[in-house]
Amino acid sequence: MHENKNDAPTSKVFYRPIEASIRWAGLLRYEQVILASVLSPRNLPQSLDCPRWGELRLYTDRIYDGILNGELPFGQNGITTRDTALIESLDLTVRHVDLKRWMRQHYPEQRPGFLFSRSERIAHPVISLETGQAMLVERLALKSALEQCKRQMRELQEQHDALLKQSTVIPACAQCPISDRAEATYLHIIGTMLELMLGQSPSGTPYSSFNSQEAIATAMIAHHGELMGITDRTLQAKFAQARRKLRAAVS
Repeated sequence: MHENKNDAPTSKVFYRPIEASIRWAGLLRYEQVILASVLSPRNLPQSLDCPRWGELRLYTDRIYDGILNGELPFGQNGITTRDTALIESLDLTVRHVDLKRWMRQHYPEQRPGFLFSRSERIAHPVISLETGQAMLVERLALKSALEQCKRQMRELQEQHDALLKQSTVIPACAQCPISDRAEATYLHIIGTMLELMLGQSPSGTPYSSFNSQEAIATAMIAHHGELMGITDRTLQAKFAQARRKLRAAVS
């Protein structure tokens, strides 16, 4: 039976291990090519011209591992037996219900569409221990990055407030430019914050809700547009200068 690539994976009452592996790996459209290349049910070719071949080999090994360790009932033509002579036979089959029960118990994070309905996959999401730990580590990293960003924001705000006070005391401040070292420090801070606010975690989660430099400038103008220097033209110029300075520093 062929599957249109837009259709859901095709389910059957029973499967040969290779047929189950093909569906598990989402390679049903390559089924005829794969079956024509398989001479032994357990000794699959090392490579084949189709995607995710390594996954299919792994899933096949897992199914036979379950059979050999008595975890997955098997038989012939959908009839369960204990005939070990079938292990090396192309006629060996596993029932749909047994395969689903075995996968739920031994690979709970796996819910391929040919075994589990869409409602089952949505209603019973399962997160493996490794995935949960990775998510926790990522959450802690995001929390740390956020705290660092908040500290930098507070420092910048304090420095900005100090400069504003200084400008009221020394009207001619524009004639007293800051040192190159101080300017480089400010530009590094601004550039780093821009990279962080517009960046993503290793898994692709944005560090902030801002998706562009323009969005950051717009938000700053909306909240502090009355302050000196908080204009679109000035912010865009300073942002561009800061990012150039940062790239030059880390290159």
